[in-house]
Amino acid sequence: MVAGYVKIASVDDVPAGEPVNVETLSGEQICLVRIEDEFYAFQDRCSHKDFPLSNGELDGDQIECAWHGARFDVRTGRALCLPAIKPIKTYDVRIEDGDIYIAVED
Repeated sequence: MVAGYVKIASVDDVPAGEPVNVETLSGEQICLVRIEDEFYAFQDRCSHKDFPLSNGELDGDQIECAWHGARFDVRTGRALCLPAIKPIKTYDVRIEDGDIYIAVED
């Protein structure tokens, strides 16, 4: 285990270019994406409407919500176009021994 981080998946669970939903032990829904050899984690719900971003399309470093087309930067969580104006929460990711860990808040 990485101190301050919780394991949420294996790198083999996240194919390149495909958003994947995972649930933490506390029930939080997280979306994981793999862009080349980098992994990103963010809340798995659009900030415009409560709809899973893991149902959306990944285009480069942006994810598009399948419901209304809002787009977010998966690295920063920044909302990139309407109808979303609020960012999504992102998580720091670490990889250790083929496992994906995300930062947890104290």
